[in-house]
Amino acid sequence: MSGNEINRRDFLKFMGIGGASAAALSGCDMPTTVTLEEGKEKVAAYLVPEEYVIPGVGVWFASTCQQCGAGCGVHGRVREGRLLKVEGNPDSAINWGGLCQMGQAGLQGHYNPDRLSKPLVRKNGSLVEVSWNEAWALVEEKTSAVKGDRAAWLTGSVSGHQAALLSKLQDSVGSKNHFVYEVINNRVAEAVNEAMLGEAVPRYRFDKAKAILSFGADFLGTWVSPVHFTYEYAGFRSGDRGVLITVEPKMTLTGANSDLWVAIRPGTEGVLALGIANVLLTKHQVDGSRLPAAARDAIAQYTPDKVTEITGVAGDTVVKIATYLKQRSPSLVLSGASAHDHANGYQSAAAIMMLNVLLGNVGQTIESSGGFPVKELTAKRGSSKALADFAALADQGALDVAFIYGANPVFTAPAHMKFADKLAKVHFKVALTLFADETTAMADVVLPLASPYESWGTMVAAYQPQEMTLGMQQPLMQPLYAETRSFGDVLLALLKKRNAADYQRYDDYYAYLRNAMTQLPAGLRQGKSDAEFWDTTVQKGLLKVSTTAPALKANVPDLTQKTAAAASDFPFHLVPSARLGLWDGRHANLPWLQEAPDQVSKVYWDSWAELHPKTAAQLGVKEGDFIRIESDQGAIEAQVYVFKGVHPEVVAVPMGQGHENYGRYASKRGVNPLKIVSAVTDEKTGEIATHATRVKITKTGKSSQLPRLGGSDRQAGRRLVGTVTADVFRKTEGGSNVA
Repeated sequence: MSGNEINRRDFLKFMGIGGASAAALSGCDMPTTVTLEEGKEKVAAYLVPEEYVIPGVGVWFASTCQQCGAGCGVHGRVREGRLLKVEGNPDSAINWGGLCQMGQAGLQGHYNPDRLSKPLVRKNGSLVEVSWNEAWALVEEKTSAVKGDRAAWLTGSVSGHQAALLSKLQDSVGSKNHFVYEVINNRVAEAVNEAMLGEAVPRYRFDKAKAILSFGADFLGTWVSPVHFTYEYAGFRSGDRGVLITVEPKMTLTGANSDLWVAIRPGTEGVLALGIANVLLTKHQVDGSRLPAAARDAIAQYTPDKVTEITGVAGDTVVKIATYLKQRSPSLVLSGASAHDHANGYQSAAAIMMLNVLLGNVGQTIESSGGFPVKELTAKRGSSKALADFAALADQGALDVAFIYGANPVFTAPAHMKFADKLAKVHFKVALTLFADETTAMADVVLPLASPYESWGTMVAAYQPQEMTLGMQQPLMQPLYAETRSFGDVLLALLKKRNAADYQRYDDYYAYLRNAMTQLPAGLRQGKSDAEFWDTTVQKGLLKVSTTAPALKANVPDLTQKTAAAASDFPFHLVPSARLGLWDGRHANLPWLQEAPDQVSKVYWDSWAELHPKTAAQLGVKEGDFIRIESDQGAIEAQVYVFKGVHPEVVAVPMGQGHENYGRYASKRGVNPLKIVSAVTDEKTGEIATHATRVKITKTGKSSQLPRLGGSDRQAGRRLVGTVTADVFRKTEGGSNVA
């Protein structure tokens, strides 16, 4: 990808950052300190600066972003002991110097005024501040005698040496109860990949594809590794410009960049995939010998007319998509949450992956990654089923102790799960976090963590590009608060109590990590001495890792499709849409991200409900009107945003807002659509089917101006934005045919 250059203007355009949002983020280059006279922030004395410190001159240090699981490398500019700015690390094959708005806003999490600065312990029913020693003494008292599966960890995705240390801690306790939970995940597709290709997270080669068909895989927004795929996408669009087709019920950032955007009835994506395969086999005479006879029989049932009846996608559109894929080979077909977060999600994802097999893409645009060579450091990928499994154990009274880290399940769990009631049955709950939130409010002890920019660690992203990378995380400044600890230090302290013989020799996690790095296989160290290897890795902020990748073998399973019956009482589909920014709600306490408008609707600081103009007309509502969206699990109210980029049978509400207890910037703002999700799971994997909820909509009679930037998203016949064909673009705008 070294030749995949992308300029700043194009990067911001692809990521949907423009106007006020870009201006807001550029403000992060301002000094973060305030004067002592203002008294708004504690300013630590910097009486004995390091040798390299020159007053007024910034120094850049490398580390790894922790805002999501992508593992982007970062450079942080430090001046006089203060971290001032974060940018992407150009040496990282994951992000090639780019950084999304979440990564940029990580700085604001570090300096957030709502950060916890002291431990909290529940006394007389309330959480009160105590010293670290007092909180730690209580943790030791309550957990030292707990053994086996009576103890559990509920975490977000973890990797690197922290994941390895957590596994060793679990082994020392004799517990296998580590539940890794992410509401935004790709678990169904991973299960299909594992069954059909033998590898859960293969490598996708945008650079080899001439056409990409995405079924809800928002790779520019929230899918897998957004910054990496933004660069991949830039390469895909340069030169012999590739064609992007997106099929989804609500337009995502990726959909907004498509050549052809197709609205589909939710839960019918697998049927469309089979219909496309039908056209490829019958009209374009594609060789079907790559598929078993049972698969060809299933495909034969889905003629364009039948597909139109089920999916709502016009027959000529089905033919057009198939023709694009046939003419522009090799292609790449992807699936995301809107396609497989349904009761039939696994079958849909399998049908979509089948297209790659039929088109011969496996081995060309889908390759084996080979897997990270140090297995204990590989990412433990989150799923929503893990939350249900944890809740079931808690409900049975089977847990004496639960440690919660990197997740806010009380906020993200659907109401039907009654998660808070079940969590209350755990006898002793310890939350490790930077901020108070809905989950920490139920804890018995809250241990405040140091920020990622104050901590040592390593990270191995679940999705690895051609150059595999171990991300190095290092403190970029001294901790702002003395009574905080890094996650690694907490794990090490717990292990010392369980296995003093092996871990007592390490004064802190830094000492453990430095020793552990020297134990990596000799092939990764490239002949360097311990000190040289450590210094080089920390300086670069990453370690590039080589591995061999075997060829993928494709197997096609049963492709039988089930579609949900229409529900007359609840005629609409609810789409809880994830977006780059607030994510699942974890970044709602960062005002830069609240201020940054949604990349498509341009709404900020609030929730909204997207309705198609036809639907809005039928309901008699307009932009700014409040509507009540009711499922069998409850109701929410949100303002209408009328938009053509949504299926007429869909109401889309973004995730991220609706917090009750998450600091001054996030609390009491907007609504959380996850709360009214119906009790439906994918039949194969058990994943929560977040897109399978049927709702009804009623007017509330209330209305006010919707907070959004920009004016109309329609040209009203004025041709403000001209369009050209791909052939004309190639001839005139820098395509391969231009001399």
